[in-house]
Amino acid sequence: MIDRDHPLPLTRQSEILKLSRSSLYYEAVPVSDRDLELMRLIDEIHLKYPYMGSRSIRDQLEDRGHEVGRQHVSTLMKKMGIAAMYRKPKTSKPHPDHKVYPYLLRGLEITKANHVWAADITYLPMARGFCYLVAIMDWASRKVLSWRLSNTLDASFCVEALQEALQKYGTPEIFNTDQGSQFTSDDFTKILRDRGISISMDGKGRWMDNVFIERLWWSVKYQDVYLKAYESIAEARNGLKEYFEFYNRRRHQSLDRRTPDDVYWSTLPQLQVAA
Repeated sequence: MIDRDHPLPLTRQSEILKLSRSSLYYEAVPVSDRDLELMRLIDEIHLKYPYMGSRSIRDQLEDRGHEVGRQHVSTLMKKMGIAAMYRKPKTSKPHPDHKVYPYLLRGLEITKANHVWAADITYLPMARGFCYLVAIMDWASRKVLSWRLSNTLDASFCVEALQEALQKYGTPEIFNTDQGSQFTSDDFTKILRDRGISISMDGKGRWMDNVFIERLWWSVKYQDVYLKAYESIAEARNGLKEYFEFYNRRRHQSLDRRTPDDVYWSTLPQLQVAA
């Protein structure tokens, strides 16, 4: 995929392939076949029972014939970047040196495109490994504005997805995320601050704030990723491109059988449409 002997600079190759720049310097650490299978099962269990912690997931794995310790399950969950979704203190662990912004969506009526955008990251299993997916969604329309894949959990692929969304769709009033270090990083928040975008971050007790993206993760995995078992990030990228185009054009029951594309463009403020 990346040809280090090619005269084209590596950074330009990554741009053409829509790869995170971090992948240029990443050295893969082998993951055993057993752990890959456990991570695939943990992902399925977490999607179905998002409130389960490592102990309950350990029990679910044992019920499926996999003897594994709770601590190992916890380690794999951290590698995957997932945690139980339920009300408890300190659910998010932002970087200690990063600023955490207040939550701005309480009681807010969100009915127009580009009022609020949201972003989240999920783990994606593949036939021979795994990667991470970030997506940026318009809250009112559920339209997926941009996305990126990466084999590391640094901030760069999130920054690239943000830059693409802003370039294609303009500027939202509010950008909402969890308190993950990718979103609290200065590289990410500076782009928002420079454009005058209000930054909102889920706090304690706000575990359902990104429910629309959680539903997106369920759809993309059960309707695409699990069925196709992608062999590589390049193959996953091509397949997900088709899926997200389909997702934005199909009717959604939650949108009164309208499509995200239709709702987005029909509720976009006229000033932005003209621009």
